[in-house]
Amino acid sequence: MAIKKQGVQWDLTSYFPAFNGPEMLKFKTKLAADIAAIQKKAAALAPLSARTANDWEKLLLAAENAETRLGHIFSYVGCLSAAHADKDEYSAEEAKLSMMAAEYSKFSVDMLRAFKDVPEKVFAAFIKREKLKDAAYSLKRVRETARRTMSPAEEKLAADLSVDGFQSWDRLYNKISSKLTFEMRWPDGKVETLPISRWRALMGDADRKVGRAAFEGGNKAWAGIEDTCAAALNALAGTRLTLYKKRGIKHFLDQSLFGAGIKRTTLDAMYKAVERNLEPVREILRVKAAAMGRKGIAFYEREAPLPLKDSKLYTWEEGSAKVEGAFSRVYPALGAYYKDFTAKRWLESEARGGKRPGAFCTGSHLTGENRVYMTFNGTLGDVNTLAHEMGHAWHGQLMRDMRSWATEYPMTLAETASIFGEHLLSEGIQGDPGVPEAQKLIMLDEYLSGAAVTILDITVRFRFEKAFHEERQKGEVSAARLKELMVAAQKEVFGDALEPGGEDPLFWASKMHFYISGVSFYNYPYTFGFLMAATLFTKFKAEGPSFLPKYEAFLRLSGSDTAEGVARRSLKADIGKPEFWETAIKGLAPQLARYRKLLAELKVAA
Repeated sequence: MAIKKQGVQWDLTSYFPAFNGPEMLKFKTKLAADIAAIQKKAAALAPLSARTANDWEKLLLAAENAETRLGHIFSYVGCLSAAHADKDEYSAEEAKLSMMAAEYSKFSVDMLRAFKDVPEKVFAAFIKREKLKDAAYSLKRVRETARRTMSPAEEKLAADLSVDGFQSWDRLYNKISSKLTFEMRWPDGKVETLPISRWRALMGDADRKVGRAAFEGGNKAWAGIEDTCAAALNALAGTRLTLYKKRGIKHFLDQSLFGAGIKRTTLDAMYKAVERNLEPVREILRVKAAAMGRKGIAFYEREAPLPLKDSKLYTWEEGSAKVEGAFSRVYPALGAYYKDFTAKRWLESEARGGKRPGAFCTGSHLTGENRVYMTFNGTLGDVNTLAHEMGHAWHGQLMRDMRSWATEYPMTLAETASIFGEHLLSEGIQGDPGVPEAQKLIMLDEYLSGAAVTILDITVRFRFEKAFHEERQKGEVSAARLKELMVAAQKEVFGDALEPGGEDPLFWASKMHFYISGVSFYNYPYTFGFLMAATLFTKFKAEGPSFLPKYEAFLRLSGSDTAEGVARRSLKADIGKPEFWETAIKGLAPQLARYRKLLAELKVAA
């Protein structure tokens, strides 16, 4: 069914009245001057002590203010660049702002120097100062970061070598992988050469013949560059391990855990819960396979939907009303926020040319406002994306009156509010008699498939990366051995939900996340975030509206403590125990039961 051009364009005038108008130009000039002044003062200031405490306090407050303003203008230009990707002036402005951000980053070098060897007594007194006490957690993390550094001369050398060494392997991988093409043999006999950028979407096609053809053609292409990929992966891990040793970091997981804001015991507890409950998650894939007349799935098709027809397309008004209705029924404050959000046109959803793909939420702590970006084409998936991004926006709204440094939360907690928003919508959709049963099945299929991927697939990535790092400590790991490690991880985690021969031995080569130089073990925070949000929603369903103040306290604390501290203070929960995480996995059972029921009623099962 064809639908008219729809959606809304956002209003960005509260950022600046006009792009590069007098207000914006004045703002940039002042910000650049302030950053230069901050950097100059920091370079000349002695490390933190009782004598320099007043000067460092003033400097930190000035830096926080500059960081807030930098975030404001970055958010504004990012919005323009996404909504008008065909206009070069916006991407050019992003490049200029990146240079300004690089200048600001020089301040952090001196801040680390100032905090590295500060006596405990001096530091404890410093973070208790009236103007700094609610930034104590952030400052403690700065000090911990400082303690994980080499000497200034060594750090400078490492930074210089990183450009043409460490980071170059990341760039090399991106360069060769982006130029990769593969031979696609379509089921009708047609053969064509396609860019690798189309590979993942084709593997996830509802037509499994298309998916298999794409997988086979793509993996032949990846096999052609597997030795180069193996060299890059070994170089990245090897460099990290060397730097960890020089910086006094004892285990290769420690830096990742610090960035995620969690303890090793918490990560172990989460994965213990996953290991205890692999069967219920595998069952999702078995049920899906049975609907296709099979006993298991192949690894490459783990994200593919069932071949269900999505005949219903929603107008923007209908889709927006579903989100508002779902929110308002069970979470009135969020429903009211959404209504105000759309009335003020803080949302960009119009389906038109010239926009970047994808969706995101951004905002300015300077104005206390958020913005959501997406393209609404009328599918139920688009409605779900809207609910997801509004969850992020609500998180920002709840933190709008807090200082900037108390709003910087880790990736492990970043997805909590957004996935909670998805749950609210799903509950509304499943209980809405106006939504066809086929639509409800599509939504359940998408959610349960996503749950299986987040729990099983991400666990495969974690096990592989952990096993690889353990072997890399002893020397380079060959491409052949990398394939063995990957196949072993897939078999262990997926079990009999993976059909015989359905492994993807080259997933370590084709998954870009393994090659990000800026972060290792990129993936497990996704499992953490999904299970955290699902657990919170389960508690919400059990406790009702009385749970919402606890939920809001959880979100407000997300940048002011470790994940363990946030859960303990807001929920009185111990996330260092497997039982906490099992709540979310066991909570999938009712949805799986409904999935089976709808498959049978709609005669989808073979």
